[in-house]
Amino acid sequence: MPKSAAELRAHLEIFYDAVPRRFTRAEAIGALTLFVREGEGWPYYARPTLGGLAEPTVADVRAVRARQRELKVPETFEWVHETTPALRAAAIEAELHVHEHPLMVLDPDEHPVDRPGLPDLVTLRQIRADATDLAIVHSVAAVGFANPGTAPGSDGPAERDTAALGQDPSLLSYLNERLRSGETVMFAAYSPAGPLCVGSYQHLHDTTEIVGVATLPAARRSGLAAAVTWELARHALADGSETVFLSAGDEDVARIYDRIGFRSVGTALIAEAP
Repeated sequence: MPKSAAELRAHLEIFYDAVPRRFTRAEAIGALTLFVREGEGWPYYARPTLGGLAEPTVADVRAVRARQRELKVPETFEWVHETTPALRAAAIEAELHVHEHPLMVLDPDEHPVDRPGLPDLVTLRQIRADATDLAIVHSVAAVGFANPGTAPGSDGPAERDTAALGQDPSLLSYLNERLRSGETVMFAAYSPAGPLCVGSYQHLHDTTEIVGVATLPAARRSGLAAAVTWELARHALADGSETVFLSAGDEDVARIYDRIGFRSVGTALIAEAP
């Protein structure tokens, strides 16, 4: 029997709590849990404590921000609005900027059998550990997310290659190890000019989160993001995942995912310091 949106959100809360615990130290602060990275890798965030009975307050948010400043880590918070609705007002009162993102779960029965078409001379590749162009592939996301939305733009392979020169070697090493262990699975769309679109997923048990899908602005509106996301979802399902989900950048981006079987189950919120 298909799960309701509320049941899916409850399932995702367990995933959201479990994934960072593999790589961080969890600190309880009021009704929030701050995940503190230990060792190499990207920094984590604070979330509502799993199973907590109390709603996070403004005082909780301010206490976490103070601890994040003490640790010299980004002042970021992530949560699902429908699960913890009071946190939005608390974050705004604590002078954070709050961003909304459609939270979407794949309906396997609606996932098209055939991958969306690709432009001529474009192919999809899985990025393996020790790829010689890992910095360039990773820089597709850097350029794409620096120019959010779905509108085409001028930034393309030249800007991607320039961004690759500034990639942090320690983060690339960390990503490479995740690719080697299978903790991260990554695909990219390639043209003769190199990678144009990239995306990846992380998984735990039977649940997979697709993350970091980005297209160079000069290559947008050609179906690359849909094709890469379709391939990531297909790979995750074939590998045994029962729940595949993602957070879309905005409603325009969500329509891309809707066409390949993803359905909205809520709203993912991210709060950041100004």
